[in-house]
Amino acid sequence: MDFENLLSHPALFTIALLLLSLFALSFLSRIYIYKSGARKAPPEAAGAWPLIGHLHLLGGPQPPHVTLGNMADKYGPIFTIRIGGRKKLLVVSNSKIAKECFTLNDKAFAGRPKMVAFEILGYDFAIFSFKSYGPYWRNLRKTAILEVLSDHKIHMNSHVMLSEVKTAVKDSYNKKGMVVTEMDKWFGEISLNVLFRLVVGKRFSGESEENEGIRKALRDFFDLGASFVVGDAITWLRWLDLDGGEKAMKKTAKELDEFMQSSLDEHRRSRKHGAERDYMDKLISTIDQGFDGGDVDTIIKATSLTLILAGTDTTTGTLVWALALLLNNRQVLDKAIHELDTYIGTNRTVEVTDLNNLVYLQAIIKETLRMHPPVVLNLPHESMNDCVVGGYHIPAGTQLWTNIWKIQRDPALYSNPLEFQPERFLETHKDIDLRGQHFELIPFGAGRRICPGMSFGLQMVQLILANVLHGFDIVTVDGKSVDMIERVGITSIKANPLKVILTPRLSAKAYAEIEEKHNTIV
Repeated sequence: MDFENLLSHPALFTIALLLLSLFALSFLSRIYIYKSGARKAPPEAAGAWPLIGHLHLLGGPQPPHVTLGNMADKYGPIFTIRIGGRKKLLVVSNSKIAKECFTLNDKAFAGRPKMVAFEILGYDFAIFSFKSYGPYWRNLRKTAILEVLSDHKIHMNSHVMLSEVKTAVKDSYNKKGMVVTEMDKWFGEISLNVLFRLVVGKRFSGESEENEGIRKALRDFFDLGASFVVGDAITWLRWLDLDGGEKAMKKTAKELDEFMQSSLDEHRRSRKHGAERDYMDKLISTIDQGFDGGDVDTIIKATSLTLILAGTDTTTGTLVWALALLLNNRQVLDKAIHELDTYIGTNRTVEVTDLNNLVYLQAIIKETLRMHPPVVLNLPHESMNDCVVGGYHIPAGTQLWTNIWKIQRDPALYSNPLEFQPERFLETHKDIDLRGQHFELIPFGAGRRICPGMSFGLQMVQLILANVLHGFDIVTVDGKSVDMIERVGITSIKANPLKVILTPRLSAKAYAEIEEKHNTIV
């Protein structure tokens, strides 16, 4: 029946019009349901207070990642909390949802929030790690990778890393016999010397008052950098600095800037045309030729400091956790030493070229990073535009916290997740990589803001750990188990110093070889 015939039968026309209306109503209802569902907000945790939101819950006796992990058990793997009256933070504690954030919504979450700590400690956001996605961030990150962190540069500079490791081994051997050693400082000196030599062209050594001050300022940076101050929660009260947080940040920032300015002045005085000894020299050449983004000296200081900060605390913390776990699991330690003796023997020390053969050592490091990721809560991201995560609407300006610690201890992903079992990465989880592709294990983050120093840090950790385990018998000072109490800032480190007794275990020839082949370049 055509349209003209339909019009000549009013009853049929009415029925057809009614059916068409019902179809249209159904279609529009589906669109509304879809859109309203997509704009549904994630669940918000209970317990918020007026003005400060959930801030009081994060300052309790437990570290924030543990508190947030307990909340995830109650509210699910995706929920929100509030810092201040309105500012919402999205907390993700599940590998599948984390994958959605850093794949489908990777660009949306490439921003950084304008936190007070990032402003004061980060040269007013000139530190590119604290900068939102854009040309400034891309250009400085690219420069850092090309000049220090690429596989090619790591290979070229491996002699610096190796000489500092060998120097530390030699110094401990030269003390003869059993030596009580605070491993936090032992590992920290190596890390600082390597990064200082690569970035500013000199070693960080000695116990001078100036060096102790720099070391403390670097530590304070990580403690203060993860803290919320009153100004983050209640912006109109920031000027009062009620908790003294901004005053402490400004003091630390001033101390670090004075050191970086001194290094920059020295480089500008001594630098010859075309001579580039280190990363700061390279930055002077690159940025002096033109860089759109701010004051030239500020950018050079901020970027140089970024590399020193990123490569020292994370490396030292991972090494301390690894050794603590091994001392509490002697059967794993024995297997690691057996592997080292099998491939290297006892007449020489570990070289960079040996690392690929040490598969059990690699599994130990993976398991350490699973249990104690350097950054337990990923540095906060911020959504630069609206997006949908887990079926929930996430508006622009929402902070994203990824609870890496919680994800990597998920019993659905790992059997007996609280137990130290390196074998899992040689058996059931042997195909899981830690370079941001497998979201069961993301100690360096994922997506476009993944840690650019990942390869550099892994080689440092492997080389240092292999040499200390191979070069010395290690026991705790009191013969007891090591406590695993943590201290959390930007990074997670062991709260109490790890004191052990180091006793040389290789032949005298092995230690003598260090003197011949690995003289430190000062």
